[in-house]
Amino acid sequence: MSTCVFCRIVAGEIPATRVYENEVVLAFMDIGQVNPGHVLVATKDHVENVYALDDAQAAAVARAAARIARAIRSAFAPAGLSVYQANGAAAGQTVFHYHVHLVPRLEGDGMAVHWPVQNPPRDALEAHAARIRAALG
Repeated sequence: MSTCVFCRIVAGEIPATRVYENEVVLAFMDIGQVNPGHVLVATKDHVENVYALDDAQAAAVARAAARIARAIRSAFAPAGLSVYQANGAAAGQTVFHYHVHLVPRLEGDGMAVHWPVQNPPRDALEAHAARIRAALG
């Protein structure tokens, strides 16, 4: 996809600081570093979001993200690590090519996630679970 910035990075058309790659994924430094060591793990093939991933791509990204997360911990010793992935504009996705952010976290770094807890009753949770189970087939 010639207009996708991540496809252009994978193709070497746009420079990136590469951290790791294999036949399925490319991991590179995010130019919008939140904290030192902020890495993006992306599929090499253009896949827009988690819904379009095949099982092999999903597994490859998860394996690479875990491996790189351990390396970030070893290299930077952050107080924590946020693993962030968004799907669709409503979720905050801005680059529509599947990728996972590995963000080393420091106390007071200013990054926050607001989680508006709803606490539905158990019967509502059971109904939601039944809908998902039915969709799983």
